[in-house]
Amino acid sequence: MISRQPTWFETVNPATGRILKRYRSSTKADVDKAVTKGKKAFEKWRQLSPAKRAIYLERTAKTLRAQKEKLARIITQEMGKPIKESLPEVAKCAWALEYYSENGPKFLNPEIIKTDATDSYISFEPLGVIGSIMPWNFPLWQCIRFAAPSLMVGNTTVFKPSSVTPQSGLALQNAFESTGMIPGCFSIVLGSAQVANHLIESDTVAISFTGSVNAGRMVAQSASTQLKKFVLELGGSDPFIVLDDADVEAASSGAVAGRFINNGQSCIATKRIFVVKKVLDEFLEKFVKKTKSLRVGDPLSPETDIGPMVREDALKTLDGQVKDSVRQGAKLELGGERLRRKGSFYAPTILTNTTPKMRIMKEETFGPAAPVMRVKDENEAIRLANKSEFGLGASVWGTDTRRAEKVAREISAGLVTVNNVVVSDPRMPFGGVRHSGIGRELSRYGMLEFANIKSVRLYEKSPLAHAHVE
Repeated sequence: MISRQPTWFETVNPATGRILKRYRSSTKADVDKAVTKGKKAFEKWRQLSPAKRAIYLERTAKTLRAQKEKLARIITQEMGKPIKESLPEVAKCAWALEYYSENGPKFLNPEIIKTDATDSYISFEPLGVIGSIMPWNFPLWQCIRFAAPSLMVGNTTVFKPSSVTPQSGLALQNAFESTGMIPGCFSIVLGSAQVANHLIESDTVAISFTGSVNAGRMVAQSASTQLKKFVLELGGSDPFIVLDDADVEAASSGAVAGRFINNGQSCIATKRIFVVKKVLDEFLEKFVKKTKSLRVGDPLSPETDIGPMVREDALKTLDGQVKDSVRQGAKLELGGERLRRKGSFYAPTILTNTTPKMRIMKEETFGPAAPVMRVKDENEAIRLANKSEFGLGASVWGTDTRRAEKVAREISAGLVTVNNVVVSDPRMPFGGVRHSGIGRELSRYGMLEFANIKSVRLYEKSPLAHAHVE
């Protein structure tokens, strides 16, 4: 159970190993207070027109843009992301807020339906206080892609950031509050899984969660017991398919960008690379050469491409996946070891001669390790790509885009991309199939996940004289 007495936790800079700050974990009373405050705010927030709610989202976007250097530095110090990637994360958050500010009101327009009634339509109304439990790898973006559409609908939110990145969450709360938004529309609670558990069990009406499959199962079980709506984003093992007619120069650059974004610590990072044998040698030569050129170092330096992994335990897990796969016959083309320097740094790694039974191919790998597997043709690539418990993203590379599109449509995933890496986009729904999650984030579809989709029919004269079926 969550403690009734305050406990404390510390954050650590993964690049230096130094303690950044000490935080007090939220108690049960703190969580209940935040939810109660959210319920009170909801009664006022829901009454504002969508156009007025949009004003606050736009103001928050301006605040984020004005503070982008400060916010990016917080992200980098807390979880090790290179500053050249933290800055675009802040900008993307502002873009998403602007997108919903501009498009949210029309997304919520009633949908007119022709029925036997005089008038009938579908309205989209808020639910109440939504609880959000998010990870550390994109500490601002993960929150905004939930919060922006939820607030636009008229819900209020209580957000629990990862205990790795509490300062990022608090900075986001300050940004929302600086706009004059009704107090309680966006609140923060801090702490471990116990705090998350109570947020689920509290008087929230729905839960949005991003994290591991095992944690997602527990969230689903707890929320289901209370008949609460939930959306789960649980990671992936995204295939990257290089067809025999691919532009190998572009595909190899895409593999570097897709695999090593955020040091490989992304749910939609490239995880399994399948290359048709005809172009394998050329692809591998270019991929290894470009990966070797990545600069590992201080994540606060604008010259750095690869920073530290987020924690020591994450580094050890990745190292175990790599070494187990090598013992089973995988060949190390590059890297495969911890770097001898202060901080949780792992060498950018490429493995070949991999098989689907190896941990590096079977499990989700969160770190800078890229397994490459030779395939006979596109049919084998499709079969192996779908041989996974995950189904989040996938990318296919080929100069015949219609042929590549046909391959992409055969991949069982929530997001597929041809001739580019997989990215999230506020304009497009985000989510997966199988163990990659339930529900969608972003776009109009993500916004309506936490809306009451209400059917309304108006009759000038009651038709009850006629027989009817339920």
